[in-house]
Amino acid sequence: MEFIEPGEGRPAVSDLKASVEDRVCTLRWHWPEGAQAVCIAKMPEGAGPEEAPGGFKLYTREEYKAAGGYRDRMEEIGPVRYAVYVRLSDEEGTRLVRRPDGGDQVTVGAGKARIGYSVHRRRGLLRKSGTAQITVTAETPVDKDVLCYVKKRGGYPQDKEDGIRYPFVRDFAPGVNALPPIEIGPDDYIRLFFTDGPRQARYYELVPE
Repeated sequence: MEFIEPGEGRPAVSDLKASVEDRVCTLRWHWPEGAQAVCIAKMPEGAGPEEAPGGFKLYTREEYKAAGGYRDRMEEIGPVRYAVYVRLSDEEGTRLVRRPDGGDQVTVGAGKARIGYSVHRRRGLLRKSGTAQITVTAETPVDKDVLCYVKKRGGYPQDKEDGIRYPFVRDFAPGVNALPPIEIGPDDYIRLFFTDGPRQARYYELVPE
């Protein structure tokens, strides 16, 4: 798909706004005079419209009027970006008018996926050490690199640097993930943390159970 900048005879959308309710995003914008159709792309934040997983969706001015905007159910998590480009078709082919200032794009939050976890301790027989079993309950698939666990002697760790940090070796599937028991001392305490809190907290909510 070829992109062109706005100019004479090449109008672009303006005043693009988005609202979200019950995981349904509604887009509204000002249609320039003469524009009869747009192409809409949805992609993860940071990706370009050429990388939109679903490609471009054609949406006409008549459809917009009938629906009072453009509505899309969001199944994703984290920030999602929408782009709305005026579609021009003539003897030169089909082209999309893209504003260089990004005014035809908008980012919305699609919500966070919940990750619950619990740590169950078991004392060993005839010895001071015991085991702990971590159980992770995920709403969506979670890459193993998203989480880590931290073990600390004498109290619960307050962050991922407050103790000895360990990685997970397998990805987490949706549902309950019961991990193999790990050996701990009588004064060891365990908590889970994001490996990159500021970034991953935009997509997930980590909740002890």
